[in-house]
Amino acid sequence: MWLNKFLDVEEDIEKLSKKATNNIFKKIKKKKLTPLEVTVLEAIFNVKTISGYDLIEILNTQFAKTWEAKSGTIYPILNKLENNGYLISRKVKSPIGPLKSVYSLTDAGEQIIKSKVSDHFGEQLKFIENFLVEFSIAYIKSFPDELFEEKSLKIKEVLKDMFRNIKNKLPKDVNFARFCPQCGSKIISKGADFCSFCGADLRKNR
Repeated sequence: MWLNKFLDVEEDIEKLSKKATNNIFKKIKKKKLTPLEVTVLEAIFNVKTISGYDLIEILNTQFAKTWEAKSGTIYPILNKLENNGYLISRKVKSPIGPLKSVYSLTDAGEQIIKSKVSDHFGEQLKFIENFLVEFSIAYIKSFPDELFEEKSLKIKEVLKDMFRNIKNKLPKDVNFARFCPQCGSKIISKGADFCSFCGADLRKNR
């Protein structure tokens, strides 16, 4: 959920270019992104390397049935982001045999996402907080007045459970990757030393 004012990356590139020892941003062609493009970049940033199929699964979990990510929408976005310098892709052997494409951010793409998130984290959270307040009030007011107290208590319990879930879903170990950095496959076992699909050594990513 990205606000429109945060989708223009030109200022970020200008700021980051002053700190960079080499011009990693010269291949960035598109300077303004759509909310969905930023969401895709953020999702890939969080897992480092991922296949299009697994990315679609992650997006559908994030959107929680409010919108459905489909291959006909996501793969063209991935191609566009790659052509515009934000992503790189490579072919790897898939668990079922045929080669598959996996995607990761370029150095420039990664720096831009880091800048966006770190610079606007507080503003994004405040936006989400305001949305939750207004949406909760609208929910309570959608019922008869005599149910005000009951629905208010329900909302408080729902929000309490939601924030507990958020805390529990935050990674406890920054070194644990959910996806193999080599082939992009899901890592089933938390303590795995090697990827069960491609055999990549996972220990060096700890």
